[in-house]
Amino acid sequence: MLLDEDRSMPRAGAAAGDGVRITHTVVSTPLGPTTLVAHDGRLSALLMPDSKYAPAQGPFGERDDDGFDQVRTQLDEYFAGERTVFDLPLALVGTTFQVRVWEGLLRIPYGQTWSYGEVAAAVGLDPRTSSRAVGAANGRNRIAIVVPCHRVIGADGALTGFAAGLDRKRFLLDLEQGTPDLLF
Repeated sequence: MLLDEDRSMPRAGAAAGDGVRITHTVVSTPLGPTTLVAHDGRLSALLMPDSKYAPAQGPFGERDDDGFDQVRTQLDEYFAGERTVFDLPLALVGTTFQVRVWEGLLRIPYGQTWSYGEVAAAVGLDPRTSSRAVGAANGRNRIAIVVPCHRVIGADGALTGFAAGLDRKRFLLDLEQGTPDLLF
């Protein structure tokens, strides 16, 4: 489901212009309290503490602690090392280009990393001219972990930006390699 970014995050308690119901909850994860947001029951955001591009609390809609059981279960399985692929209904909220990039991120296998150029090539773009734009779209991904933007690294293998911080990115990559720092 693609939602126009201008209508994606209405005020708390409101619905998007086309009648979309926005709900949220906060769950405990090894990365800190994480806000989950849904558009009509489809996950539209997974925001860790201090996420760079997280909207203010107001646009999250009404709180619904019972409507996110499937997401909670799959996150628990992921953090326990038991899940390598998420199977959740998603609402990718962004521009057409951003959604194209995020759909490319979903192709990166668990435990592997791709460069921004490799993501560009995977979605049919020229990596020589599109890597920066892919990086910008990657950084705006609101469904971190499920849409694995943490698996994207620099062409030289260096860890590069992650909206929730490089320490969290390193934790997620280590988790997927079976060597997480449990003292995050």
